[in-house]
Amino acid sequence: MASVTAFIRVSRKRIERANIRFRLRDGRGVQLFHASELEVNPSDWDATRQEIKAKVLYDAEKRVSFNKAVADRKNMMLEIYNAVSDKEILSSEWLEQEIDKRLHPERYVAEVHRQTFFEAYEEFVEKRKLSDWRVRAIQVVIRALRRYELYARRTVDRRFTLDFDTVTPLVLRDIEEFLRNEHTFCDQYPEIYEAIPESRRPQPRGQNTINGILTKLRTFFIWANDVGKTTNNPFRNYAVEECVYGTPYYITIDERNKIYRTNLARHPQLVVLRDVFVFQCLIGCRVGDLYKLTRDNLIGGAVEYIPRKTKDGHPVTVRVPLNTIAREILARYADWPGPGLFPLMAEQQYNKAIKRIFLAAGLKRRVTILNPLTREAEQRQIWEVASSHLARRAFVGNLYKQVKDPNLVGALSGHKEGSRAFARYRDIDEEMKTELVKMLE
Repeated sequence: MASVTAFIRVSRKRIERANIRFRLRDGRGVQLFHASELEVNPSDWDATRQEIKAKVLYDAEKRVSFNKAVADRKNMMLEIYNAVSDKEILSSEWLEQEIDKRLHPERYVAEVHRQTFFEAYEEFVEKRKLSDWRVRAIQVVIRALRRYELYARRTVDRRFTLDFDTVTPLVLRDIEEFLRNEHTFCDQYPEIYEAIPESRRPQPRGQNTINGILTKLRTFFIWANDVGKTTNNPFRNYAVEECVYGTPYYITIDERNKIYRTNLARHPQLVVLRDVFVFQCLIGCRVGDLYKLTRDNLIGGAVEYIPRKTKDGHPVTVRVPLNTIAREILARYADWPGPGLFPLMAEQQYNKAIKRIFLAAGLKRRVTILNPLTREAEQRQIWEVASSHLARRAFVGNLYKQVKDPNLVGALSGHKEGSRAFARYRDIDEEMKTELVKMLE
């Protein structure tokens, strides 16, 4: 059974103060020591009773208090010792630390965790009511910023950490340059991309893409200021460029019908995706919304859905009546057992298939596009630049050509009232320009 003894050790005569020491024993195998902060005059110490002598001239209240402190320390040591299950950790140093924890718990209170920049970004994602696609887009931004942090440690300062206080206009400029040139760093710093991987190797980014990333980061800083996480907003002195878009190109109704009538019997998979593309041209939804449509979205001869872009703010239900061709396509896949309206493939494969379909239909007219990297105008054959979004443009462009009312078209396409996107459609049709010029005759 363990026991504790209190004693003093005097190395020279006539010393006036000595610390009380304690020895804990448990058989022959355990002997632990503790030097306490309790002090006593050696001449007043009763080594046998292990307390202050009763007959010395001493304040009675102080004597009782001191003797109690000695007894309490003994009990504390026994409590600590008896609570240990792993006797192999026993040492006098260990005992000293455990006693100090009891006497000064404030020294051992864990430091309050300071939320990191990226933890705050994750909180932003969790607390905002964001659609799945917007969450995925923000996660792309977060991963890019994590890679920038590692890049800055490798090239500027190994102690660098992205933090609310460290993000300055100068750092934003550095982040922008990193985003512009990141595709060149994959081979140079492979460890960065092993630590924070993407589903595919980073590709060259155009200024519009970079602007989109910076805009999302700016929104995060505005939120962080609003909720009191920081008073720093580096975007007050850092302007994000306006995105620049070329004049939208789209296929005409005749070209759409030519695609629909093209014989693709030798390529059954392309037949399905051709039908999907034409159907998208007839309802005008974004590809993300198209992939989520089910039979439940078919209501009273129309397609009803809430565009994913509006789910984050003010959800708007879009209802698009189905014309003859759209109903014909749906009837063709009425027995499809899957959850969606059609047998679909990954969006990337869908875009590749659209190019093959355009080429098979002989759609090779040249269109002027704005190169997203150089921001220079280029002429390309339309099949080379065809994608799922071209279906949405065909829907909007052909409707706008007929009615020239952006609010009416927006009610069918899901564009917000007053959307700036329609300003780009006012300049797209040569026939409209010819009609206007004829008014001057």
